[in-house]
Amino acid sequence: MSKGVRRLPLCFSSEPEEDEGWECRRSPVRMGPTALKGEEKREVINGGAYVVSDDAAFDPGAPPPFRIAEIRDAIPSHCWVKDRWRSLSYVCRDILVVFGLMAAAVHFNSWAFWPFYWAAQGTMFWALFVLGHDCGHGSFSNSPRLNSVVGHILHSSILVPYHGWRISHKTHHQNHGNVENDESWVPLPEKLYRSLDFSTRALRFKVPFPLFAYPLYLWSRSPGKNGSHFNPYSDLFSPGDRKDVILSTLCWSLMVFLLITLSFAIGPLQLLKLYGVPYMIFIMWLDCVTYLHHHGHEQKLPWYRGKEWNYLRGGLTTVDRDYGLFNNIHHDIGTHVIHHLFPQIPHYHLVEATKAARPVLGKYYREPKKSGLIPIHLIENLIRSIKEDHYVSDTGEVVYYQTDPQLSGSKKIY
Repeated sequence: MSKGVRRLPLCFSSEPEEDEGWECRRSPVRMGPTALKGEEKREVINGGAYVVSDDAAFDPGAPPPFRIAEIRDAIPSHCWVKDRWRSLSYVCRDILVVFGLMAAAVHFNSWAFWPFYWAAQGTMFWALFVLGHDCGHGSFSNSPRLNSVVGHILHSSILVPYHGWRISHKTHHQNHGNVENDESWVPLPEKLYRSLDFSTRALRFKVPFPLFAYPLYLWSRSPGKNGSHFNPYSDLFSPGDRKDVILSTLCWSLMVFLLITLSFAIGPLQLLKLYGVPYMIFIMWLDCVTYLHHHGHEQKLPWYRGKEWNYLRGGLTTVDRDYGLFNNIHHDIGTHVIHHLFPQIPHYHLVEATKAARPVLGKYYREPKKSGLIPIHLIENLIRSIKEDHYVSDTGEVVYYQTDPQLSGSKKIY
């Protein structure tokens, strides 16, 4: 075989985390800009299909020449081990910082200190969310009861209904990259997008409005989807989920009651400064990070529907991000590709697991741009994507975001 040529199987399959089988997938019908930029160079040698190595012609929508089991096997065995005490130590660390910041804010009570407090406390609320997120995945510990107790404490404290979110987030992971079934920041088909009035489009696709979308999503989900994270009879949930959803909604309601009580005790303005503004900073962190995990890469990435989707191909459309000094603070949530493929890996092993898996992933792993102390470079990615990534074609099983020139102010459709 000639140098620089690698063999590909005639059909591809992948395995989800539960090791269920998948049918072989044929070459996709591509609807989007990447198909216009050139396909990988293919030759037939000895009756087999091959791809000639060519960085410029790499097609991210092409089925990968490896299985998810190969990625799993490359990850050291200790990366799968969950240490409840280590996980609890992160919870204790974050809670101590939260109360320490709050005590400092009350002590100084100065407008020179409040902006620092809001930024720092909002970031710590986000860190608490990430630990509760690990509880939802079961990567916090091997104890479902401990995961549930800690998850409820952490998420209820920042007004997130733990089980309601956990279940919808599981749906997101099981259907990542699927236009029809994904749950988080899923692209709108063009017909649905065109049916939205201009104000709704502007709220979703004009900075800074999308950065405050999460509370609305909890109440009513995304356009084209019905249900609420608080309603046990929502389309999000099965009958077996209802008791869990009711429990989480009650915990959320208890936190709301506590906040109302505090507003009478310390005054609504003080509560706004101590909790309300940090909560909004937390929402901005959550919306920004979760959006950039699936959008805003320099090269447009595919979304799938129908037979072209499978668990591996969907997971490979996620993007790692470097958040500078915040990587450790928010528990390496930017190490996202391996997390999406194997959400049971604890966050403190994700960096090592990613390093071990990179030789298998090859070009399907997109090296994140290195950040300075503050990840200001991601602002450009965020704004550009929100401005350009509006909808996908109603047809085709491998599709890419397209731009509404009326909304973006551009005459060119990307």
